[in-house]
Amino acid sequence: MMVIAGAGSGKTRVLTMRIAHLMQQGVDAFNILSLTFTNKAAREMKSRIGTIVGNSEAKNLWMGTFHSVFAKILRIEGHHLGFPPNFTIYDSQDSQRLISAIIKEMGLDKDVYKYKQVHSRISSFKNSLITVKAYFQNPELMEADAMAKRPRLGEIYKEYVDRCFKAGAMDFDDLLLRTNELLARFPEVLAKYQKRFQYILVDEYQDTNHSQYLIVKALADRYQNICVVGDDSQSIYAFRGANINNILNFQRDYDDVKVYRLEQNYRSTKNIVEAANSVIEHNQTKLDKVVWTANDPGPKIVVHRSLTDGEEGRYVASNIFETKMNQQLKHSDFAILYRTNAQSRAMEDALRKREIPYRIFGGLSFYQRKEIKDVLAYLRILINPNDEEALKRVINYPARGIGATTLDRLTIASKQYNRSIFEVMENIQHLDININNSTKNKLYNFVNMIHSF
Repeated sequence: MMVIAGAGSGKTRVLTMRIAHLMQQGVDAFNILSLTFTNKAAREMKSRIGTIVGNSEAKNLWMGTFHSVFAKILRIEGHHLGFPPNFTIYDSQDSQRLISAIIKEMGLDKDVYKYKQVHSRISSFKNSLITVKAYFQNPELMEADAMAKRPRLGEIYKEYVDRCFKAGAMDFDDLLLRTNELLARFPEVLAKYQKRFQYILVDEYQDTNHSQYLIVKALADRYQNICVVGDDSQSIYAFRGANINNILNFQRDYDDVKVYRLEQNYRSTKNIVEAANSVIEHNQTKLDKVVWTANDPGPKIVVHRSLTDGEEGRYVASNIFETKMNQQLKHSDFAILYRTNAQSRAMEDALRKREIPYRIFGGLSFYQRKEIKDVLAYLRILINPNDEEALKRVINYPARGIGATTLDRLTIASKQYNRSIFEVMENIQHLDININNSTKNKLYNFVNMIHSF
């Protein structure tokens, strides 16, 4: 079943009511899999379903983002691929730090091999299911990297994957790549989850990438009880690998597809809905639907083209200043939305010049703050001592006299003895490493402290 849901038409409600209805018809919560794009949407849906069918039942639903649900499966089944159940999940910062370290160890020019660009390239490989082996079997990819003056990108990719495996860690992209590998290589695991997930529901289907598409297709293959909700007109994540064809070709992938259209917009004014329709009309490939609203026409949309970001900031600040004065409004009646964080600077400068007070929402997330990442790094080592990135973060924080040179020597020794850095430190007294006794004692004390925690 495909539900084509226009903007503001209540698609989350449709998914919620469908799940609640299935459960009221006697379908066991354990047999329902619901995939959303944000944790917030999953929490909201779970609590709404809880109010209808009871919280104890709703708790048993497999519901969450693609990454959180597949991480749960990998914790249970990851041993098939050689991962411990307590594997660490690296965020983008962890991955980028590791890639930066590999580039340095390989003696490459960091201005040519920019770690963020290398990370982004590796991420796109993984989302297209291009493993290290597949990369080296693909002359076109290798040639493209050579043309970009990065001929050793494949080696970095290989070393990165090896180091993550050794550290018992996966990055975000691995959660999809490894799930695909698990289902493809171990038919008994695929059969187990096909049997469990008899009803599959996917939100924001237009934003799924190739990797997500294949996992969903494999899981739904047995019962074909799959319901996707989405809107091809709202697909904006192509830059992150989203594939619009997943929703456009849904009817080819499954037999007897029922299509429902939600065309009434409850959220926006007529002017906004009609402007959106007139823009989308120009799309070359699209699913048929006519979005309409019973709301008021509302004010006309104003489009202002600025030549520079500074001019844009001044235009916005003047507009707020004048509207506030003319209509006796409060500062809290205004909000500014911008596309990327870099744009805030011009807005802030203009607002300050006009003495308009403001607050920025978003910015640095709680979990990205240094002190939080430091505490989490200690907790990560306790669960998984092989987690190299967490170890490097806190081995000398607070300062213990364990410097970068010592860390470099430990890294070399871990390769030489084929052990993790933590295992090398545990055996520091018995291994032949060029580290003086005073530093060896500091490392020994650090290991004991972690064991005591």
